[in-house]
Amino acid sequence: MIVTRKIEPLIQQRLKSYPAVALVGPRQSGKTTLACSLSADYFDLEQESERLRLDVQWPSLIKTKHIIVLDEAQSCPELFPRLRGAIDSERKKTGRFLLLDSVSPSLMKHVSESLAGRLSLIELNPFTLTELPDIPVTDLWLRGGFPDGGILMSDQYPQWQKDYLDLLTQRDLPNWGLTAKPQVMQRLLKMLAAVHGKLWNASQIGQSLGLSYHTVNSYVNFLEGAFLIRKLQPWSANLKKRLVRSPKCYWRDTGILHCLLGVRDYETLLNQPWVGASWEGFVIEQILDALNMTGQPVDSWFFRSADGTEIDLLFHFKGKLWAVEVKLTSNPSLQDFNNLNRAADLVEADVRVLISQTTQPASGKTQISCPLPDLLKILAER
Repeated sequence: MIVTRKIEPLIQQRLKSYPAVALVGPRQSGKTTLACSLSADYFDLEQESERLRLDVQWPSLIKTKHIIVLDEAQSCPELFPRLRGAIDSERKKTGRFLLLDSVSPSLMKHVSESLAGRLSLIELNPFTLTELPDIPVTDLWLRGGFPDGGILMSDQYPQWQKDYLDLLTQRDLPNWGLTAKPQVMQRLLKMLAAVHGKLWNASQIGQSLGLSYHTVNSYVNFLEGAFLIRKLQPWSANLKKRLVRSPKCYWRDTGILHCLLGVRDYETLLNQPWVGASWEGFVIEQILDALNMTGQPVDSWFFRSADGTEIDLLFHFKGKLWAVEVKLTSNPSLQDFNNLNRAADLVEADVRVLISQTTQPASGKTQISCPLPDLLKILAER
């Protein structure tokens, strides 16, 4: 199956406006495949031979009209001053370099030092519902969106995810500068799966691993930078209610989450006590991915007060504050919407959305009850 990536028009648009564009995202999310469809001038900078080839061809490459694709750019820090020099020599020339990276913080360090104002950053995530309209929602939820992770070939799941995590802990994370032992990281990944969708408590995780909460936080921040974990921050506002101040922790890809928790099929998934948290995280990630494809910065939060009033997702979009509540049911009740409205009134949300698996969607000017694909269409059309 050939899948057209929805982010491609945004990349093309930014290449017309900037000398360089950086495409970031997790390993194996499809960055290289997409970049090579845009240009044949490709260099894998993790390979010594490729770095040599780039060095030898550099004087002629910077004169070409083609896009130069530089994969794993963070592994070659000496490249960035050369990029700045090449860009500044022809400052008005756009669409020259496309950088690919799997670890955002390391790239941004070099960007801030050498390429500030010369580069636009775009995030590419694994496949989403909007890119796979013929794939059942339940398949994408179970196996996740990584191209080789089973969403296109079901027999790849969950072995691909196991191999992916083994390689990540034994090779990639150490190469990127994380000093934790592979065995410690593997235990941490399983613990992060166990607390998916819960309030983050680094001290509790640290006690189980025999690590300080500072160390645990630094490891998880690294996983955030590798686009594997999302910490959704709490809504902060001057309300009379006492609010929860800890973020929520989610695995961004549910295929990896389910692999870590030993789920092999959809029936087993539905019988898990944490299935609601898995569905919640999946919906949140699909919505934020869809907003990311618009190219507009979108801030997102969750809301929870000390008395249990909550909203799963808040975000600003097109000048409005959206409040989204997620339910794993095909028969949402009026009480579900009343609870959402009660919480949404506290934050003065403009649009209130109840996401479920209903077959009878309904929408008004400010209130929507619908399945996830319907909301993604609404966001794309606004």
